[in-house]
Amino acid sequence: MNATSRVRSRLGLVGGMMMAGAIVASAVLTGCSAQSASGETAAASAETGTPAEELRLGYFANVTHAPALVGLQEGLFEEALGDTKLSTQVFNAGPAAIEALTAGAIDATYIGPNPSINTFIQSAGESARIVAGAATGGAALVVRDDIDSPEDLAGTTLATPQLGNTQDVALRSWLADEGFTTDTSGGGDVHITPTENAQTLTLFQQGQLDGAWLPEPWVSRLIIDAGAKVLVDEADLWEDGNFPTTVLLVNATFLAEHPQTVEALLEGHLASIAWLDEHPEEAPTVINAALEAETGKPLSDEVITRSLEHVTFSADPHAETFTTLVENGLEAGTQKDGSIEGLFDLRLLNGLLADAGEDPVSAGDLGEE
Repeated sequence: MNATSRVRSRLGLVGGMMMAGAIVASAVLTGCSAQSASGETAAASAETGTPAEELRLGYFANVTHAPALVGLQEGLFEEALGDTKLSTQVFNAGPAAIEALTAGAIDATYIGPNPSINTFIQSAGESARIVAGAATGGAALVVRDDIDSPEDLAGTTLATPQLGNTQDVALRSWLADEGFTTDTSGGGDVHITPTENAQTLTLFQQGQLDGAWLPEPWVSRLIIDAGAKVLVDEADLWEDGNFPTTVLLVNATFLAEHPQTVEALLEGHLASIAWLDEHPEEAPTVINAALEAETGKPLSDEVITRSLEHVTFSADPHAETFTTLVENGLEAGTQKDGSIEGLFDLRLLNGLLADAGEDPVSAGDLGEE
């Protein structure tokens, strides 16, 4: 039995594990600060913090966010959160979710790594912390059938979910490595047009787009519903094919003030990942039901099956990849230069894993673990 299938009950969580050194925060323009006004790092623990009355959680209607979808559909978050009210908000891409997190409209969100990096750097490390991984894989560049090589992309128009999101950065970085110029206003050798995923499918079907770098299920939708083909599977660009697609990001002030609630969120998160691991036959139906509830239309069996074949769900955020992700963002021109030391706070997660008798996950010298 794996760690996530042996997570503790809610009663075992509350008052159980202490979170030492989570950072107290005050509001700043780019989010909530992770330090007190004096600059002193405050130690926050399950004893000194308080459970929140409400947790506001963001996520996307994507297969790469299946831990969120399953956790909601199966009631795993509500069970773990107990008396804390859970409210949710759905986003199309990371930058929009970061805006909501920064504005105080949500407390935590499932999100891609690059927007997480951006908010951390822009706030000088004060806005948010990655507390767990969620998904790896499940992103690719899909193109028209007559595009056979990178050289064929000259002069084409490609879509990404949003400027500065994880797939947008991946596309811009890859194109630069292939010798193409791009810019954030859509110019260059290859024109990049950030577009909502559903609109990307429509525009591709109409011949107004030549391809797109997307997460699942949109990769599979363009392939199966619109006749696209994979030109670049992002897994091929990373060692062992492991690259983070989705992480769980929490507002730094919320983490400091309500560690019990974040711990309970993580319990639900681990339970959701365990459910996905233990129910492979049921997973497509449950995920599809959640997607239908959000989008009004379920995926075809072929699309959901193909999508899940390309995604792995894990609480490991693969912190070792984040230095490369920073370099990619700088190369793409979508982020500022800055340190990401302190981006991760995996202590609550690793406490749960330790209690389950499992190995901890690494922060890659980029935070607490």
